[in-house]
Amino acid sequence: MSKMRAIEAAVLVMRREGVDTAFGIPGAAINPLYSALNKVGGIDHVLARHVEGASHMAEGYTRTKAGNIGVCIGTSGPAGTDMVTGLYSASADSIPILCITGQAPRARMHKEDFQAVDITSIVKPVTKWATTVLEPGQVPYAFQKAFYEMRSGRPGPVLIDLPFDVQMAEIEFDIEAYQPLPLAKPLATRVQVEKALAMLDQAERPLLVSGGGVINADASELLVEFAELTGIPVIPTLMGWGTIADDHPLMVGMVGLQTSHRYGNATMLKSDVVLGIGNRWANRHTGSVEVYTEGRKFIHVDIEPTQIGRVFTPDLGIVSDAGAALTMFIEVAREWKAAGKLKDRGAWLNDCQQRKATLHRKTHFDNVPVKPQRVYEEMNQVFGKDTCYVSTIGLSQIAGAQFLHVYKPRHWINCGQAGPLGWTIPAALGVVKADPSRKVVALSGDYDFQFMIEELAVGAQFKLPYIHVVVNNSYLGLIRQAQRGFEMDYCVQLSFDNLNAPELNGYGVDHVAVAEGLGCKALRVFEPGQIQPALRRAQEMIEEFKVPVIVEIILERVTNISMGTEINAVNEFEDLALVGNDAPTAISLLD
Repeated sequence: MSKMRAIEAAVLVMRREGVDTAFGIPGAAINPLYSALNKVGGIDHVLARHVEGASHMAEGYTRTKAGNIGVCIGTSGPAGTDMVTGLYSASADSIPILCITGQAPRARMHKEDFQAVDITSIVKPVTKWATTVLEPGQVPYAFQKAFYEMRSGRPGPVLIDLPFDVQMAEIEFDIEAYQPLPLAKPLATRVQVEKALAMLDQAERPLLVSGGGVINADASELLVEFAELTGIPVIPTLMGWGTIADDHPLMVGMVGLQTSHRYGNATMLKSDVVLGIGNRWANRHTGSVEVYTEGRKFIHVDIEPTQIGRVFTPDLGIVSDAGAALTMFIEVAREWKAAGKLKDRGAWLNDCQQRKATLHRKTHFDNVPVKPQRVYEEMNQVFGKDTCYVSTIGLSQIAGAQFLHVYKPRHWINCGQAGPLGWTIPAALGVVKADPSRKVVALSGDYDFQFMIEELAVGAQFKLPYIHVVVNNSYLGLIRQAQRGFEMDYCVQLSFDNLNAPELNGYGVDHVAVAEGLGCKALRVFEPGQIQPALRRAQEMIEEFKVPVIVEIILERVTNISMGTEINAVNEFEDLALVGNDAPTAISLLD
């Protein structure tokens, strides 16, 4: 046995559980942890500029590779409250991150000590588990439980709050005797899978809906194998985008009110039986339950029992890890195919592919100022199939999902349910830290970009290069579009005459100057023909300077992006593509 401070045991446990990187900001109440990180070694640390930023970096880190656990560290009081948005974001999307906070000494916690707050009570609604450790001997085992909770069942975030004196106390601990706890995950049975496959086989127009749970389970290859085995077309959700490549013949579009394809919605409305795997029937995907479910039956596979029936009651529910379920689906489907029991889906697939080849929105506009659709067309021209996109919310993200292409799992890294502005910069930095070889392109509107712009300094300091495309219309664009229903345009304009940058012509903040002031590189584009050269120059600059490179594109002030209140009633505000040149980078050309 070895005698050590409790906090040193915590660092040893994190290392044994696979942690090699942490994001955070030191402070008085968490300094013992930082002294342990310094003494024990083995965990790299990235110094954030804001603790919320650190929590989003941890999210990006986790989302990059299967098995990753992002760690976020902060002091007592406001550091924990700053983490709440990151915890909410991770909880909503089933992302495991470990947040560690310092706390006042135990004897002072109830005395309204400086920066002493009951952080565990605050974060419990947005964590899978949260605890304040009150006994030094419990510290290593609290961390052991934390990793078990993050990885078992539906993944999610946890928070461990550590009083100063608990961190400093000496305990007996032997890391050589430590073992991670075995994980618990529900598994689909053969009977359940046979019933589901029978429903699919009886259908004339079946679909698979592939959700983020497939990516969390690292089961994208299994999803594609099952689809190819049965010939059933696939609709990925926004969180499942990349489980099947956009150019795969069985990928037939995304569905939804905003982040969707015209051909995806049309195909969903034609279907008769839908198998959802690792998805939660989010409202931006479904619209109203009545329209979404009318005339079709549903099978729902999810790792979390309380997700089954939460939005609507399926005809068949199966509680299972997505990977385990797909393994059993493949096993049974192989047997049925060998016995000649599976239907041929050629005619239905041809029908889906015809829609995919014809139902497109126009992207090729030559307008000045630039129309946003043209930006994504140029991005498709420049960025290859191995590009990893990072985005959060806004018209920029919605249009990006309508027009960009994703070919690999974990190459569309998106905050889905929570959608906090400011998420994109720190999340992108977390992705680059997790995989320095990855070609990362972040996408923001001007307001998302401004929310946590200070984190660009982290990318400059720690040499975390990526390209950040900022589409600037000097508006809260999504909110402005939503205000149309109220016949107003109120408190959403970001435009003003910048005395220091008259060349902006009223577009307000000089993002190029701010980015350069934070140690990064930046380019600004005013015309469509300048977009592609700027993106290519940005690729050269990240290799040359090893810092984030911002490409700001000045857009027309008002563009209404396609969206609606139902999947059968999406408003198309702009021209539709009629010939191939209208949408030259569409995944299936019109002619």
